[in-house]
Amino acid sequence: MSMDRIKTGLAELDRTLGGFPAGKTVLVTGDPGTGKTIFGLQVANECCVQGLRTVFISTEESAVDLRMQGKSFGWSLENHEKDGLLKFVELAGYRALEIETALSISMDAVKGNFMEILDNLPEETQVLIIDSLGSHAANLTSHEFRDRFDLLTYTLAGMGITTLIILDNVTSKEFNDIALFSAYGAIQLMKKENPYTGKRERVMDIIKMRNTKTTVQLLSYNINSKGIEINTSVDI
Repeated sequence: MSMDRIKTGLAELDRTLGGFPAGKTVLVTGDPGTGKTIFGLQVANECCVQGLRTVFISTEESAVDLRMQGKSFGWSLENHEKDGLLKFVELAGYRALEIETALSISMDAVKGNFMEILDNLPEETQVLIIDSLGSHAANLTSHEFRDRFDLLTYTLAGMGITTLIILDNVTSKEFNDIALFSAYGAIQLMKKENPYTGKRERVMDIIKMRNTKTTVQLLSYNINSKGIEINTSVDI
């Protein structure tokens, strides 16, 4: 039996994967400057175009900044909000509040509870983008992170919500490796030197996508006026 898929808005990625598996969690990791937030916004915009009720939870940037980013790529995020298809949830102040609280009480009392992320999630949510989970994981041990991440992905799967979770490589490579085991799919965004041209390029690695035929080749991509565009003519 075939699995339902949700288009990502990245044409070549959709051609390669058929879209993200519906109701599953996909992890996106990468270094700063690889376009992780743009990736998330592009997926959010495409999901809204498909008529899917989408929530974008930001722990680092304000909704104003995210709308401006979207506008620069020609995405009508504000129109999606007016139509009730998109909701921004700002948790950008969480990290500052956590640090302030930690100064007055024990650090153990403020360690990240990933389930708090879902507190403001509307019941009709079909797609969720979390950018990023790193600020909620800063004070956790690897075992604590594993337990919380497993519970989060299990709960979201039970709710039937297609989820994109972004993790920054700067936060912890160990956490990224742990998250790979629980996520249904995983994509890594990177910068590396093209051996044929000698130039640095952005590439994405589809590390895994269960129940999906995937390529082992790195996909080179550009960030242009339309967002992220995967090159079809360049082999890495």
